[in-house]
Amino acid sequence: MKLEQVAEKPDIASPEAGRVALTFFFNLMRLWNCSAEQQRVLLGSVGNTTYFKYKKLPEVRLPRDTLERISYLMGIHKALRILFSNQAERAYEWVHKPNDAAPFNGMSALDYMLGGRSEER
Repeated sequence: MKLEQVAEKPDIASPEAGRVALTFFFNLMRLWNCSAEQQRVLLGSVGNTTYFKYKKLPEVRLPRDTLERISYLMGIHKALRILFSNQAERAYEWVHKPNDAAPFNGMSALDYMLGGRSEER
């Protein structure tokens, strides 16, 4: 008899997934040199109490919006690491540099992200 291993689908709404997402987020914010206020906005304009709770990296079920925001940042981080594969520091600096290309129109990518959801533009 052949036994097949069934891979369990990860529960992205689990408290452990929330802790992993927050760990990634705060590590990326350190690399991007983002202020606490910028971090709060990128998390969805969370209040100070929530922000400092998240900084402790608890096992917490994150709201869907917060998980989506962090997943977008993961995608951006991955794309920049591919584009700047031999120069990681340039990837981290790029988010702060003014960009004349659409949709940035002279803003940095970080300023664009801090402006809100792309659907609002």
